Amino acid sequence: MQPLLGYLAVFALAFLATHFMLPKIIPRLLQLGLSGKDMNKASEPVVAEMGGIAVFFGFVSAIMLALAFHSYWGWFEGLNLTALLAASSTIVIIGFIGLVDDLLGWKSGIKQWQKTLLPLVAALPLMVLPESIGLTKIVVPFMGEVQLGILYSLALVPIAVTGASNAVNMLAGFNGLEAGIGSIIAATFIAIALFKEDPSRTLEVVLLMAALLGSLLAFLRFNWFPAKVFPGDSLTLMMGAAFAAAAIVGNIEKIGLGLFALYFVELLFKAKHRFKSECFGLPQEDGTLQADPRGGSLTHFIMRLGRFTEGQVVCILFGLQLLVSAAVFALFWFKLF
Repeated sequence: MQPLLGYLAVFALAFLATHFMLPKIIPRLLQLGLSGKDMNKASEPVVAEMGGIAVFFGFVSAIMLALAFHSYWGWFEGLNLTALLAASSTIVIIGFIGLVDDLLGWKSGIKQWQKTLLPLVAALPLMVLPESIGLTKIVVPFMGEVQLGILYSLALVPIAVTGASNAVNMLAGFNGLEAGIGSIIAATFIAIALFKEDPSRTLEVVLLMAALLGSLLAFLRFNWFPAKVFPGDSLTLMMGAAFAAAAIVGNIEKIGLGLFALYFVELLFKAKHRFKSECFGLPQEDGTLQADPRGGSLTHFIMRLGRFTEGQVVCILFGLQLLVSAAVFALFWFKLF
């Protein structure tokens, strides 16, 4: 009962802290000119950017609460502080990189090649973690355990952090999309961690994802159609890094790969167009979105299937992510993954 109450408290604080902060900062962000046009609306209204700072605040507050529970009241027996702090450090560093990019603006901000390299620095806390807690192997579906040794730290960890943090940025640009898909993935991580046969690292994964989930759901209330605030790189980069950290700390890398199926599909679309395409649709007078004739995104593929509004496109993507999550959970449950 105690761990469950702790998880709920972490989730609740993340939600409340984020929900409290957003109404305070949205007007201020607009005053400072930290805003952008909503490209999926015909009127292109101006919306506050950098909403990820509130998610950052909620996440950090919740993790600090978890640390206080453990340090002062002895909750979360068996919690590996090294693992939790290493994962949290990586997430915070990535979040800070995103904040800097949001402050500088997308025209003069961090270049795409820099977004690829900077997460390598953020991955350092996690890179020194595997050897210290014995995470140097992965389980490959249908093959079993594969011992990677030092390659786990030097190759898999930085690739996972860099890839995941940038992947979330690819499928974005619609009201509620990033936070909604992120919430589904975080909830799936929690469910799988709680049902793992090997209980090691369960506490760390659930705490990380409970803090993220609470923050994302609070943010979603302000980011849903019509959005009052956009996430910015401060949220998308941090969210991707959080998923990579959870997969690494929990030694459930294959779960993370499976849950990122939609992002892999988006990667194929983007690669075909040499990463020069956007996800936005072309707003029509009736409120629907028309696919960009050039294509280049999973969102355009969906828009070509019918006359959908922005909210409907997002809900279709939510449905696809739910199917992916259900499939991953089923494979995990029947020990096929």
